[in-house]
Amino acid sequence: MGRRKRAGRDTRKALPFLLLSMTGVAVFALFPFFDAVGRTKGLAVYREVLANRAFRLAAGNTARFMGTALPLLMAVSFFLALLVSRSCKKSRFFKTVLVLPAAVPAAGVALLWKMVFCGDGIVNRLAGLSVDWIHGSQSFAVLVFAYLWKNTGYQMLLWLAALAAIPDELYEAAEVDGAGEFRKLIHITLPQVRRASGMILFLAVINSFKVFREAYIVAGPYPHERIYMLQHLFNHWFLNLEIEKMSAAAVMLTACIVGTMGVSALLPRMLKRR
Repeated sequence: MGRRKRAGRDTRKALPFLLLSMTGVAVFALFPFFDAVGRTKGLAVYREVLANRAFRLAAGNTARFMGTALPLLMAVSFFLALLVSRSCKKSRFFKTVLVLPAAVPAAGVALLWKMVFCGDGIVNRLAGLSVDWIHGSQSFAVLVFAYLWKNTGYQMLLWLAALAAIPDELYEAAEVDGAGEFRKLIHITLPQVRRASGMILFLAVINSFKVFREAYIVAGPYPHERIYMLQHLFNHWFLNLEIEKMSAAAVMLTACIVGTMGVSALLPRMLKRR
């Protein structure tokens, strides 16, 4: 009973602070979403959007980007977190170097990669090539690389927090039993960070939709079709005031995002049961 009373007092104290942020979410996110749902009561608008070639191209590119970049981001950041956690003496140096790209503004990052990958950029000069990395078929790989470079350090910090929560006694007991590094990774580290992996994946999905800024600044509003994302399409529809198409696409996109986040939240529990 004492714990419940304390929890109730803490909740009442937190409500005024949460109310301010929830008001902003309601005004700028929930109300516009319900308005968008109200504008697309019929199925004809959804069929028109699904039949739109630009929408299918943008949706396919966005799904392909998330399917490629997110697994790479999760794997690379987890591997770096393991290495940094092992190097206690130089951990601060590695953390600073790897997290530094996350502090660079998106415009600065985009201009940097434009200088590196443009037709007469650093890569072509060093390699003696004449490849158009930004406006050619290689633009998708450049976008994935830029996304990993900017977000790996931040994801690594999240993994480090999860690794720091693992009790040292588990590793000491495993060493006494003769377990090597690989067995400790499989039987201790991975099961212990399984719960945190859902939240880390959740944040990675949210950050993946922000890659539009880099693509827009580097390649403009009409990039190569391999990096033509949903945000490009929404921007064009907004300029043309095609509100019904935007509303229908926003409803479908929200449903996909909620479904993806639900899977990312339930995935650790499903793996735990297995």
